[in-house]
Amino acid sequence: MFALETAASPEKLRRIAIDPLTRVEGHGKVTLLLDAENRVHQVRLHIVEFRGFEAFIEGRPYWEVPVTVQRLCGICPVSHHIAAGKAMDIVAGYGPLTPTAEKLRRLLHYGQIVQSHALHFFHLASPDLLFGFDSEVGKRNVVGVAAAFPDLAKRGVMTRKWGQEVIRHIVGKRIHGTGVIPGGMNKPLHVDERDALRRDVDEIVGWARESVDLVAQLYETNPDFYKRFGESRSNMMGLVNAAGETDYYHGGLRALDADGGPIFDHVDYTTYQQVFQEETKPWSYMKFPHIKALGAENGWYRVGPLARVQVADRLSTPLAEDQRRKFVALGHGKPQHGALLFHWARMIEMLNAAEMARDLLNDSDIIGTDLMADKGPRRGEGVGVIEAPRGTLFHHYKVSDDDLVSYCNLIVSTTNNNQAMNEAIRAVAARFLTGREVTEGLLNHIEVAIRAYDPCLSCATHALGQMPLEVDIVDADGALVSRGRKGD
Repeated sequence: MFALETAASPEKLRRIAIDPLTRVEGHGKVTLLLDAENRVHQVRLHIVEFRGFEAFIEGRPYWEVPVTVQRLCGICPVSHHIAAGKAMDIVAGYGPLTPTAEKLRRLLHYGQIVQSHALHFFHLASPDLLFGFDSEVGKRNVVGVAAAFPDLAKRGVMTRKWGQEVIRHIVGKRIHGTGVIPGGMNKPLHVDERDALRRDVDEIVGWARESVDLVAQLYETNPDFYKRFGESRSNMMGLVNAAGETDYYHGGLRALDADGGPIFDHVDYTTYQQVFQEETKPWSYMKFPHIKALGAENGWYRVGPLARVQVADRLSTPLAEDQRRKFVALGHGKPQHGALLFHWARMIEMLNAAEMARDLLNDSDIIGTDLMADKGPRRGEGVGVIEAPRGTLFHHYKVSDDDLVSYCNLIVSTTNNNQAMNEAIRAVAARFLTGREVTEGLLNHIEVAIRAYDPCLSCATHALGQMPLEVDIVDADGALVSRGRKGD
């Protein structure tokens, strides 16, 4: 399981760095240590930026938090906005949301899933899948996709645009809006806004259905490659509702082992600290969570689309559930663990979100005006958890009597996938790089495995003080003048 994580006598090995990682959100790098025969001895994914949100959110009034924390990211701000809003519902003492408020939050969330999944697949991942991992670098990007597959590129852009329009109509802006407040929502969805979204939703559902077909067709070109690339057997986790369906907004935590056996089910997410433990390692700002009962070596897990479609008993909409059944049937009763299968699962989820959004746009509650829940006594602590596009997202806050935040802990989707991503790139390195002359195309295989998880590296950095600080001074020609290192 931990092959290639540590290397004996690393000072005698050749170091190759993929820096920066491309076509991902945020800043990270991968380092590889190879011997003279190009045998790979170590592969590591490093998160090298530090954001500090957990530290500087302390001391701020709790009602600011849902707006402030979404500045973590420009790709998934809605996810942080909603998760923090759910935590602050509890802190502020509000009871159950009104039907309209909850449905508006869900519609907002589904719009975010549609736009985020479309962005990742069409803009970031499809160049590798359509042109090949070692194809011409200048062509292997979204501009190349637009030139070679104009209809596909347009469909991807328009699908994402529709999801962003859902967000804009509900929270005022496509990025960093302000709709979710403790206890509900700050404005209704007007009839003309609802109608504008409803006008195109059938087309979006149709495009999402075609996108699932596209990935299925790509899979059929080389099924064994798609199943085995970046394969790392892992536990899986996601939120499910009482019916066992994936619930992106609420539900209980369910985890299965690598063979599909139960680990826990319908765990109250507000008790997550009893179930999970976070560890740090000296070479990354991103923590390594695991299931406490299983320990660090066996308790790491995978979240996100590939986990969710296999953890759930079903999806809540007919078209997506039909596609989910076809997908899981490929495993012949066992979960699938290949990294590239994330893309297929992601498109199934995009279809699921589009169908659920269509249902809500046809629900009369969505244009209601009763937006605030009943209020009770304020509480000192709140936990909000949702299924963000990239996976399970935890927001945990404590608030002092002066209404200022005294504690903040965020476990974002990419952090939950940290060990899984490291295992995936080790599997790729062992299969494709060991003993071969390293080329750009082979190194891109490593990036492809990381991109499959759709990581948001900006969101995932928060282990202050755990990683040594290294400063290099170079001259105008790029030659190293001196190096300083602190914190070893």
